[in-house]
Amino acid sequence: MGPILRLIKAFTVFDHIGLGVSDYESSKRFFLRALAPLHVEVVMEGPHGLGLGTQGKPSFWLYPTAQQPTPLHLAFTAETRAQVDAFYAAALAAGGKDNGAPGLRPHYHPDYYGAFVIGPDGHNIEAVCHQPSA
Repeated sequence: MGPILRLIKAFTVFDHIGLGVSDYESSKRFFLRALAPLHVEVVMEGPHGLGLGTQGKPSFWLYPTAQQPTPLHLAFTAETRAQVDAFYAAALAAGGKDNGAPGLRPHYHPDYYGAFVIGPDGHNIEAVCHQPSA
């Protein structure tokens, strides 16, 4: 593991994040389809919203809100570049709008491979892999 990847892993500071959405059901459908290539699934759902995550831990929450949410940039970790590619295809198929096809973004660091899609409520949703090509 290179020094940049070690630094990225060391700075994982969020346990979970919640995102208010204006259309709960359409956002739920979009994120489940778009994030499936990253092995993100429903961990729990209840009256306060939907908890998505991997390995049984809800780390990304959706909850309904009457207010129009401010668009955010959310980047999800991909283990491989193929997962980034699959995320991009799945997100577009789920109704997302292209905001940057899969590819290297060397202005961040030499192995930064990401793809960007505008999802529900205008959020910029990204999948990113920090690993060198295999």
